[in-house]
Amino acid sequence: MASRLKWSLAALGLAALLQPAFAEPPRAVLELFTSQGCSSCPPADELLADLARKPDIVALSFPVNYWDYLGWKDTLAQKAFTLRQKAYAHARSDRQVFTPQMIVNGKKSCIGSDRKQVDKAIGYATDGHTLLPVDVDLREENGTLTVSVTETARTVQRIAEVWVLPVLREQSVPIGHGENQGKTITYVNVVRGLTKVGEWAGGQGSFQVSLDTARSGGDGYVVLLQTSEADRPGTILGAAKSSGL
Repeated sequence: MASRLKWSLAALGLAALLQPAFAEPPRAVLELFTSQGCSSCPPADELLADLARKPDIVALSFPVNYWDYLGWKDTLAQKAFTLRQKAYAHARSDRQVFTPQMIVNGKKSCIGSDRKQVDKAIGYATDGHTLLPVDVDLREENGTLTVSVTETARTVQRIAEVWVLPVLREQSVPIGHGENQGKTITYVNVVRGLTKVGEWAGGQGSFQVSLDTARSGGDGYVVLLQTSEADRPGTILGAAKSSGL
């Protein structure tokens, strides 16, 4: 009996080790709109890499394509990311679109290379709270990602969309032309796509997507629970990231 119990405990311990280790619930989501053709962006890329090490931060790079005409076509940029940045500007009604631009929790814009501005924006966007207002939990099983969304005592808004973003953890790019010619710049948590997997209307909800889709073009993923109005991104209510991000 003792040996059977010992074997069972060992098996449980092994199973626990095999489970994916997800990061703790975040307090802030940082979206850096950057470009390989922007000479002002490398300091912001470095700052994002530093902030990405914090377990309570979800840090994302969104390479944009509107500086490609300067002589270097960004190898990671997607038109969808440029459209996302412009949609944020329309939602804020300030029409400010620039690089490096950081958007915090879908609400506050700041210069992405200015640590003081970023810290101030995080304080503003989190409103003194230590966690985002809605809990988002992830479970991987049999090739499927299950996203569980649960409102909390911190929750005020209860209508939002669930998005899965494949993410490339790190990519170093040697730049041959343009404003950053001759430099090799390392980008972290580079978004490779945006997939909407459902809508949440309060309470507890569960959403599923294949892991192939969640990781498509990347080696990890982030899940965002984000409000939307007139197809424009709004406040981020909850988020979660896969292990290693």
